[in-house]
Order: sequence, then C-alpha cells, then structure tokens
Amino acid sequence: MGGIIGGLIVLILFLLLGIVFSKGKGAFLIAGYNTLSGSEKEQYNETELCKFMGKMMYGFCFCILLLLLSDFLEIQMLFIVGIVLFIALIIFLIVYTNTGNRFKK
Repeated sequence: MGGIIGGLIVLILFLLLGIVFSKGKGAFLIAGYNTLSGSEKEQYNETELCKFMGKMMYGFCFCILLLLLSDFLEIQMLFIVGIVLFIALIIFLIVYTNTGNRFKK
C-alpha cells in the first residue's frame, strides 16, 4: 500500500509539472535549459519547449498510472506495458530534442 501512495504522490507531481509546462511556463525547471546563458536562451522558443515537455510529462504520468494499476489490480501485463512505454518515451525525448533545430527561433 505504501508503494501505491508513493506512486500517487509522484503521479500528482508529474501531472502538476505537465500542467505548468503546457501553459508555456516553468522553463527554469528544464535541465540544461536553465544553465544556458541569457544570450543562448534567446535563441530558443521557450514556450514551444515548455509545451513539448508538458506533453512528455503527461506521457510519463500515463506510464506511472499503468504501473500503479498493475500493482493495485495485480496484472503483470500492465507493468510490462508501462515500463516499455516509459523507456520508449525517454528514448523519444532524447532523440527528438537533440536532433534538428526544433525549438530554435
């Protein structure tokens, strides 16, 4: 039961971050972007970057929800799907953000 409560707390935190990012705010929370100098930050479309990260946070929320449901309902397949989707989202996030100039102005 403690694992489910901890998972719910993480789920709610990720959901709140997703909401903040979806509104185009909270860029200072994005690792790597927050360490750029002011002149480097001006080269990026901060709103689009935040909105993309918001979508990713919603995806991670869904993965966490699947993991919680697998624990609560004792369905192993939900756990496997949640983990595979989580790993796929991370790979997509890394490749998408680091290829091309998607978020440059």
